[in-house]
Amino acid sequence: MQVTHNVVIIGAGFGGLGMAIRLKAQGQDNLLLIEKGHDVGGCWRDNTYPGAACDVPSHLYSFSFERHYPWSRRFAQQKEIFAYQQYCARKYDLYRHIRFNTEVAEARFLDEPGLWEITMTNGEVITCRALITATGQLNQPAYPPLSGIEDFQGPHFHSARWNHDEDLTDKTVAVVGTGASAIQFVPEIAKVAGKVKLFQRSAAHVIPKPDRAYRKAEHWMLKKLPVTQTLDRMRIYAANEARVLGFTSFQKAMLVYEWLFARQLKKQIKDPVLREKLTPDYPMGCKRILMSNDYYPALAQANTEVINYGIDAVDKKGLTDSSGTHHKVDVIIYGTGFKATEFLTPMTITGRNGKDLNSTWRDGAEAYLGITVRGFPNLFMLYGPNTNLGHNSIIYMLESQIHYVQQCLAEMDDQQLHSMEVRESVQARFNDNVQRKISDTVWDKGCHSWYKTDSGKNTNNWPGFTFDYRRQTQHLQLNDYEYKSL
Repeated sequence: MQVTHNVVIIGAGFGGLGMAIRLKAQGQDNLLLIEKGHDVGGCWRDNTYPGAACDVPSHLYSFSFERHYPWSRRFAQQKEIFAYQQYCARKYDLYRHIRFNTEVAEARFLDEPGLWEITMTNGEVITCRALITATGQLNQPAYPPLSGIEDFQGPHFHSARWNHDEDLTDKTVAVVGTGASAIQFVPEIAKVAGKVKLFQRSAAHVIPKPDRAYRKAEHWMLKKLPVTQTLDRMRIYAANEARVLGFTSFQKAMLVYEWLFARQLKKQIKDPVLREKLTPDYPMGCKRILMSNDYYPALAQANTEVINYGIDAVDKKGLTDSSGTHHKVDVIIYGTGFKATEFLTPMTITGRNGKDLNSTWRDGAEAYLGITVRGFPNLFMLYGPNTNLGHNSIIYMLESQIHYVQQCLAEMDDQQLHSMEVRESVQARFNDNVQRKISDTVWDKGCHSWYKTDSGKNTNNWPGFTFDYRRQTQHLQLNDYEYKSL
């Protein structure tokens, strides 16, 4: 069977772009990126809601090989991050390798030729020697399972699919959810909406965000002395990396962030009743810690109401909360996050001997190093199971994974391999160790978060230092895999 491409990458966000750039640097030109959207960018292309920004400083939220970029702020906003991704795609001549507005329906491993057969939703079929998924963990919007959710007659949309044509001026807007997106867009819509009703299932820990625009003198220094940006990147990395102790082995370190949270809440929320509503009932760090300077002030405005009840149903005119109160609204915005634990869906991935990945992961996704899965030869994942972070830049993790996948592909080429497949014992030992470590973290303290499946298994977070993950991915251990020659 003819091989259409040596390497196919699904997704053109940070993972897909970084992987393609490094492969091209190795001389690999027979590669294709498949992207369901109209441009590169992934979540930074899709999440255009008002106030969208990153909570990792700009100098660290960038590729190590493309770090000297003229960021305007300490924490970049969505448009600037998206522009950075487009800049990288242009600079490294990636656009000619990308097929946009194309979605993968199914990928099937063909045992005899050792190829992946990829079928698009439009019926097109291509083949490749190695398949790399870079779809991310935050790409499928999650809607709450509410009775009558489609009955509402007014505008309603998810924050990740923001309707910019909808004018919210003087409207009564219901916001469902209080996650990382909501704390950014609620202050923005509160400036124009007549009334904002925020439905909060559980309060979030929100700490100050040390953000500001870079001064002219700083821009001059960063341009004339690029080493200053490198040094700042190192400083940010070291400071962020130390925070993992609060999540894992030294949870008393979280007291510093508890103090920051409590001080900000007390300073910005004077009403004791509202302050009580905004005080979480779970240990800090169990859910994602959020950063904002204007969220609490927005909730203290007269046109904003925090509703501490769940939602029982949606109807034509509004929502009914669990206390039985009906809320008539003009617009509903769902800030309910993503299907983070449903890796690679809705694609169907079929491995060796017809093995289905969704069935394999029915008890929760797992992979060796978050990259390879037993029964699925020549398949490599970026930002796979248990590689998410609560304390540092995911791009650092992605670059570790990219380096590891590079080694695997080089081994396949050098040895003319039909396939390489992680050993079952290696994968099991790795994941047993990950879950054992997670059981001792703050993420396993009884709260429900997007890090976990419905059964309670944490399939998303890496329970340790990022430099330890880099150490484990630094050198391919050949005996971790079973090989078959062409």
